[in-house]
Amino acid sequence: MPVTVLLVDDEPLVRAGLRAVLEAQPDIEVVGEAGDGAAVMPLVRRLRPDVVAMDVRMPLMDGIEATRVVLRTVPDPPKILVVTTFENDEYVYEALRAGADGFLLKRARPAEIVHAVRLVAEGESLLFPAAVRQLAAQYGTSKARKAMDQASLTEREAAVLRLMARGLSNAEIAAKLVVGVETVKTHVSGVLAKLGARDRTQAVIAAYESGFVTPS
Repeated sequence: MPVTVLLVDDEPLVRAGLRAVLEAQPDIEVVGEAGDGAAVMPLVRRLRPDVVAMDVRMPLMDGIEATRVVLRTVPDPPKILVVTTFENDEYVYEALRAGADGFLLKRARPAEIVHAVRLVAEGESLLFPAAVRQLAAQYGTSKARKAMDQASLTEREAAVLRLMARGLSNAEIAAKLVVGVETVKTHVSGVLAKLGARDRTQAVIAAYESGFVTPS
């Protein structure tokens, strides 16, 4: 089955460019488009896309609020791929905090766009650029540090979280730690549960905000 994608951007040329790149792939299908975040919910409910490629800045409802609405109200929600012009945009960081699963620059090369959609659809690794890591570290709080301390991660869970923060997939983490992929999945689940994180993105943000991981 192809990965189905909903494109959300207020610039028709951007949507047309993304559609052309993605529909050139045999395993990706663009199932719909929207020009504003306010139009996302009805389309998500009707089309059930695997991935929503979501612009951050839009006139009526921005990508941050649209992400929150989708994740709060849709059972088994799609993956959210943030699409933006500026990699150090605080809107991007807020979208990731709201629950977006990855990040893509509008100026990315076609191969990078395709890779981003596939990666986010798989859900086992992160698109978390250096600029966003810096932002997360800047937003560090004593509350985040206390929450990380109280999580009491095991040594292996801590190692897995550090590798997650580097954007490694489960298979790549397994290779690094010389364990099975199923073992890694168990540790990832343990990390998410202890941190109260919805997904990998939330866990990695907590890691940076708490200072458990620092930007390299």
